[in-house]
Amino acid sequence: MEQYTPMIRQYLAIKAQHEDAFLFFRLGDFYEMFFEDATKASQLLEITLTSRDGGSSERIPMCGVPYHSAAGYIEQLIELGHKVAICEQVEDPRQAKGVVKREVVQLITPGTVMEGKGLTDKENNYIASLFSEGEHTYSLAFCDLSTGESRTTALASLDEVINELSTLRAKEAVITQDLHEEVQKTLTERMNLTLSYEEPAAEKGGFAALTENITHSGMKQAAHLLFHYLHRTQKRSLTHLQPVVVYEVHQFMKIDLYSKRNLELTETIRSKNKKGSLLWLLDETMTAMGGRMLKQWIDRPLINRRHINERLSMVETLIQAFFERQEIREMLKEVYDLERLAGRVAFGNVNSRDLIQLKKSLQQIPMLKDLLLRIHNEEIQSLSRKMNPCEELMDLLEQAFVENPPLSVKEGGMIRDGFHAELDEYRDASRNGKDWIANLQQEERERTGIKSLKIGYNRIFGYYIEITKANLHLLNDSRYERKQTLANCERFITPELKEKEALILQATEKMIDLEYELFIDIREQVKGFIPELQELSRLVSELDVLQCFAEVSEKRKYTRPELTDSRELFIKDGRHPVVEKVMDSQEYVPNDCLMNKEREMLLVTGPNMSGKSTYMRQVALTAIMAQIGCFVPAAEAKLPVFDQVFTRIGAADDLISGQSTFMVEMLEAKNAITHATNQSLILFDEIGRGTSTYDGMALAQAIIEYIHEHIQAKTLFSTHYHELTVLEESLPQLKNVHVSAVEKNGRVVFLHKIKEGAADKSYGIHVAQLAELPSDLIERANEILAELEQKEKPDIQKRREKEQPSAVAEAVGQLSFFNESAAAPAPLSNKEKKILDELASYDLLEMTPLDAMNALYTLQKKVKK
Repeated sequence: MEQYTPMIRQYLAIKAQHEDAFLFFRLGDFYEMFFEDATKASQLLEITLTSRDGGSSERIPMCGVPYHSAAGYIEQLIELGHKVAICEQVEDPRQAKGVVKREVVQLITPGTVMEGKGLTDKENNYIASLFSEGEHTYSLAFCDLSTGESRTTALASLDEVINELSTLRAKEAVITQDLHEEVQKTLTERMNLTLSYEEPAAEKGGFAALTENITHSGMKQAAHLLFHYLHRTQKRSLTHLQPVVVYEVHQFMKIDLYSKRNLELTETIRSKNKKGSLLWLLDETMTAMGGRMLKQWIDRPLINRRHINERLSMVETLIQAFFERQEIREMLKEVYDLERLAGRVAFGNVNSRDLIQLKKSLQQIPMLKDLLLRIHNEEIQSLSRKMNPCEELMDLLEQAFVENPPLSVKEGGMIRDGFHAELDEYRDASRNGKDWIANLQQEERERTGIKSLKIGYNRIFGYYIEITKANLHLLNDSRYERKQTLANCERFITPELKEKEALILQATEKMIDLEYELFIDIREQVKGFIPELQELSRLVSELDVLQCFAEVSEKRKYTRPELTDSRELFIKDGRHPVVEKVMDSQEYVPNDCLMNKEREMLLVTGPNMSGKSTYMRQVALTAIMAQIGCFVPAAEAKLPVFDQVFTRIGAADDLISGQSTFMVEMLEAKNAITHATNQSLILFDEIGRGTSTYDGMALAQAIIEYIHEHIQAKTLFSTHYHELTVLEESLPQLKNVHVSAVEKNGRVVFLHKIKEGAADKSYGIHVAQLAELPSDLIERANEILAELEQKEKPDIQKRREKEQPSAVAEAVGQLSFFNESAAAPAPLSNKEKKILDELASYDLLEMTPLDAMNALYTLQKKVKK
């Protein structure tokens, strides 16, 4: 350290406390970076890398950005997952002895962004904390610093942690140093989270009040871990943080991350964009906070029947109250983001324009309350009665601020005349002084005869009289004292102007300082209303989502679902809501779905592109829409309340963890089979296609049988293994349905209609023809298909049509102890008797298909000996 200059030593000492962040070190009008920070930042931000003398033998790498445009550069680094420590001068350079004192005033991280492009209006920006009390026990807490919302839960496995973090789309996780290394690796590599470290600490005053309702020790530790980190890094008021809400994952319909991806609930699989998702379809919200609540509801559908019906009733009422609903939508247009405005007030980065937005929002509340009271629904009227319009705050903001204040809060011009007597005096002095200047200019023109004479002002020289050089010969006044010489003119000052300048500038300076003091005082008063504003925000958001459901439901002709106590699921003329919207003017082919005690499983067959996956998805989306409280895309819908939804649809490799498509398929199948109950909904699309035909068919059949016998969940299982359709004969709760298609002039026409029974063929080559593969290739494929079909023996083909086609059934067929053409059976040998006795001892229902095949293979070998 001794080799460096005092300033560089100061930089290194501060940097040592923030090794995992880029240190933006304030020097004059720039934030500078040195050493490795400079090298990395110059590459990431594409700015020039220079160097400077720092006292050592070698020059120090250096780069910088202007402080007034630093926000954009900071956002770039945050989007890349980095942290930025803002280091400012904290003493007046004129009073400093030696190097000016500097401190980090804020640490900006991916999870603590409060403004700018890093925040999306209709998405939360969560930072999470994870605390582990044992190898398989975790407590998770999370907070959106921009809104103050905080929650916590306990989780029984790392898979549940991953699922929750994926749902939250958390960008940063606060953990302890001793968290298991494999868990940390999973969070960084699989979840792409920025990790931050904090040591467990005892409760502190302000945070103890936020966690007093938490009884679970792990959850309390996780919450305090998070709050201590925020307190340490943000170094400012966090009074907007709300008391932590405790929840349990089983209080909501559980949808694992695979299913959310497969069903495209909040983003599409391919583009990862909102457009094309269920969220995109449903989002008719008018406010940013309503949009965020809509996403939360989609992520966590309800399982409480009463709460679901309450939402459905409010939606039904709002559909009927068309004119009132349109008025509500117009009023909500004028309501700004109350949640984030409250957060900015507490954080200290609010400006006068933000407070004008707050005022305009509050002005809508009394009218909104009156309108809701006219709607005949107890729950909606209850919403109205709970809304606090904060009239005292609204009056304060109305009296204090002009309608169009400047963006800066340190340049004046934002407080109304008449709000503060002393401010009015300074303004009067400033305005009168400027009028005096204007009068002086006219007098001096008349006195000197110089018509182009003007009086100007700049911050460096103050007020001056400017005369062009062409007119200098006309000046004959000893009062004029030369102040500045320019290329085309001379600038002068007079004793009279100098005296007035001091009075004007003094009044202006005092006026600006006083305005800023008044703004700070008003901001502190607004802080006292933060809890009321947050509660008001919650109520307005709820109303916004409900009117959004009503708007979409009416526009798209959705119907109210009936929640049944029985296990019956009946959907008449159901549609896939997103596909229907994308098709727009094209007619969507609706389909029915019936599942009850006799039809717990549907085996769906039909050609590719015919709509099997769409049909399955629309059943799941209908259930999810119903349980978030929205009407559903069907002519009629009777639904049970599902506790979980599991899907395996589509093919995707997990390249990060090095897993093949087939392994991903098996893991998703295992997840469903392990956790599903008889109250769950399972969608399996083409299970087993990632391996050989017989392996895949055996696995598919085994999975079907296992779900049928052991889980008994509502299951839709699509397959190209037509041989599996014979399972309808042996599994009483399984029924065959198929997507119909017809062949016209050698080409397939998809009807997209679900019908009872099994499909007769796959039409694979026809689909290839639709994809416009070369005609020679299509002809050759047809030739090969004909050859393969010729090789099939007629009796084998018949057996495949009528009997179970698995390898187990074929092996049974080869065990022929009787001569069918003989009048009487031949006598059995002792060996054959033993084999039959062994066969009779098997409990086939307790055997897996693979075990059965192995056993029959052993018996067959004994027969052939």
